Amino acid sequence: MPRTDRVPRRRLDPDARREAILTAAAEAFAREPYADVTLASVARLAGASEALLYRYFAGKEQLYTAVVGLAVEELLAAQAAALDGLPAGTPVRERVLAATRVLLDHVADHPRAWALPLSGAASEPAATAELRLRARADHVERLRGLLAPSGAARHEYALWGFFGFLDAACLRWVRDGCPEHDRQPLLDASVGALEGALGDWGA
Repeated sequence: MPRTDRVPRRRLDPDARREAILTAAAEAFAREPYADVTLASVARLAGASEALLYRYFAGKEQLYTAVVGLAVEELLAAQAAALDGLPAGTPVRERVLAATRVLLDHVADHPRAWALPLSGAASEPAATAELRLRARADHVERLRGLLAPSGAARHEYALWGFFGFLDAACLRWVRDGCPEHDRQPLLDASVGALEGALGDWGA
């Protein structure tokens, strides 16, 4: 008797297949902690075999890191587009507000996936943790680029502290269900914290 439990396979070109796997993996990792997701479950979501996944990714760690990397790239691209769309001469504070709005949109669109690594409820592979550290440094550099140059230690701590504040504040927002009526207060508090830490926007 023929088996009826096999997942139907779709014939896709390599790029489309890789994208389908990444999309399925993003869905799986958004629902469950890293340790609880299996390649078999990702394969089912992608309509592929587990063996096929190994043609594209060496294992779960590499797949997860690729998913996180794509999310980072998408966020940075969205922030860059928002900043590019502002008129010339837009004040620094308004530029920081625009970039932070995009971050809040990202958090609201992917609340569980964003919050899991910060919640203490899940551990990540070392490669992914390293990727996040590089991404944080990139965010700091981009923020630094919006401000007038400064060699003051206060300036440096303010830049890094801003993202720590955002992490903690957004985590609380996620735990509350990302209510829309709290978006503006969260935005005001975050940018206000940076403003207070800097003492002067410097531009």
